[in-house]
Amino acid sequence: MSIELTKQVRDEAIASIQQYFERNMPEPIGELAAGLLLNYFVEEIGPAIYNQAIADAQVRLQQRVMDLEGELYEDPFQYWHKTKAKRSR
Repeated sequence: MSIELTKQVRDEAIASIQQYFERNMPEPIGELAAGLLLNYFVEEIGPAIYNQAIADAQVRLQQRVMDLEGELYEDPFQYWHKTKAKRSR
């Protein structure tokens, strides 16, 4: 699965790369070069970040699923206990 950026996100990322170069590098970077650098990072490093995000989400979901019984469990056959408690009030 390839990672696709929306046009807006891509444009903002290119502008951010350009700003980074202006502030931190001896020479600025043009829009074309920044776009190519962005392509490289998305293709080369993006999958590692994406895979880690998926792994993090899986752990979180597994924790939630394992706790379903604790969160959603209801004792069966409680009608008479509840009725008895209401009457004693």
